[in-house]
Amino acid sequence: MAKPADVSTKKLISLAPDNWVRWVTQIPNLVAGEILTSEFQWISRESDVLISVTSPQHGEFLLLNELQLRYQSKMPRRMRAYAALAEEKYNLPTYPVLINILKTGNNEIPTSFTSNIAGLRAIQDYRVINLWEVDVNIAFQQPLPSLLPFVPILKGGENESTIREALQILRANEQLNQLETVLAFFATFVLESALIQEIMRWDMTVLRESPWYQEILREGEARKEARKEARGEVRGEARGEARGELRGILSSIEINLELKFGNTGLQLMPQINQINDIERLKIILRNVVTANNIEELQQVL
Repeated sequence: MAKPADVSTKKLISLAPDNWVRWVTQIPNLVAGEILTSEFQWISRESDVLISVTSPQHGEFLLLNELQLRYQSKMPRRMRAYAALAEEKYNLPTYPVLINILKTGNNEIPTSFTSNIAGLRAIQDYRVINLWEVDVNIAFQQPLPSLLPFVPILKGGENESTIREALQILRANEQLNQLETVLAFFATFVLESALIQEIMRWDMTVLRESPWYQEILREGEARKEARKEARGEVRGEARGEARGELRGILSSIEINLELKFGNTGLQLMPQINQINDIERLKIILRNVVTANNIEELQQVL
């Protein structure tokens, strides 16, 4: 049985940092330097990898890598924030890249954050890479070992023979063989579990130890909690609407009592205020309007 592995984003990128930075930026001749800390004074993110890079054309700058299991609508704002924090900490320009792993829909993913408040604009562009649009051959040809664990979800990588080829490469390299669990995890999106077990030759309990699997579980729990909160909010809104309607009817009863019967009519309000049944209060309101005298109302009550 395979052992749990260090399959962090930093680990993946460090396998071939020069090839990685050239691929994500599409800038040739980039040389990767130190992988810097992305822990800022207020924020720390495990999925961020910040690399110092140098280029004959662009000089020294920072490459901010943000890997997301699935794209979220808050990402443009986050990319703006992290790029600014990185620049402030290291006093270097930042090239932000958002890498989305799993497809969530057909909507186009934005490549910039913009805001405009009273004519003051904030703009942050960033590069977007969707792995489902990346040709699987890039992982084998460039080579980009960092992409090998993602082969099953790359464009053209969903077939069994390609996944087996990626697995052979991972197993043949001591530095890469720990990434087998990641490959297995993403294979579950395109192959049957029984076939994955046959290919990988180990128990699927190892798969559940993958940090990507754990992230899926956390995401599921978060969605479950969100649904619970949404149901609570709906109930809260319904209760709020009911209370608003109740107060409205009571106010109408009070106004009509005073207009029609003066202070004598208002003396009935303490009793009426004890009633929470909206339908009953509506009947009382109709009777207040049609009653000829206070005695008729008292009989209704």
